[in-house]
Amino acid sequence: MSQELKERFHRHVMNLQDAITSEMQKLDAKLILTEDLWDRLDHSGNAGGGGRTRAFQGQLFENAGVNTSCVFGKIDPQFAQKLQGSGDEMWAAGISLIIHPFNPRVPTVHANFRMIQQGEKLWFGGGADLTPFYPHEDDFRYFHGIWKEAAGKHYDSMKKECDEYFVNTHREGEMRGIGGLFFDGYNTGDLEADFKMVTQLSEHFIKSYFPLVTKRMNESYDEADVDFQLHRRGRYVEFNLLHDRGTLFGLRTNGRTDSILISLPARTKFTYKYAPPKGSVHEKMMSYYRPKNWVN
Repeated sequence: MSQELKERFHRHVMNLQDAITSEMQKLDAKLILTEDLWDRLDHSGNAGGGGRTRAFQGQLFENAGVNTSCVFGKIDPQFAQKLQGSGDEMWAAGISLIIHPFNPRVPTVHANFRMIQQGEKLWFGGGADLTPFYPHEDDFRYFHGIWKEAAGKHYDSMKKECDEYFVNTHREGEMRGIGGLFFDGYNTGDLEADFKMVTQLSEHFIKSYFPLVTKRMNESYDEADVDFQLHRRGRYVEFNLLHDRGTLFGLRTNGRTDSILISLPARTKFTYKYAPPKGSVHEKMMSYYRPKNWVN
């Protein structure tokens, strides 16, 4: 059963990668796609699977990565002890994406959905979160509303986990965005039901994000908007390099470094003791990077 499910999951994420690529191409006529097929060796030096990286640069989407992979084989025994299963062999397949638009009125988005097996244990993980740079509250309600619709009874717990995970703890609990969903180690004991739940959840990504892009992509903006966007991207970099489990997992399992770090923005900005101007719309935006109830 698990082998058949693993093959189905890998096909699913590749099909989802194609669907997301198509949506991006519809919206950005200047979009340049660079596709890269890659292979890896496992910890023992044997063939260990690989992936399909898709890197994007365009007029609407400044830089983006929509990647799929299916990797397997031996892993570092010390790292294996930090995972949820047993032994030093693993299998993992999934999709991971990050989209950084040019226009600061259009939010950045991240999502990933994965299936992992280590020893006899198999589990799912993933989620999606939004990083906006302008206080369009109706966009935040829409994004969370779609994920509540998708996750149903799981929404509250998955939102809470997201609020607690995508956080720069070294910055007094400041979230990198306005949250969404996050889950890890998901296994109820009914693999078929878990598979159905996670794949159906992943299919809501397109509906959760691209209507917001269409709504905001032609809005005008000024230099202050860009300055705030670039500083917030700096906080995004901090999280991805200091706290992100996926980054660590990829690097520790001999993943492909460029495909892992494709999550970083093309432009960013760091300023000593940065703070947006008092009374500005961007100071208001800072107040939203904390857990909030967007749908109930």
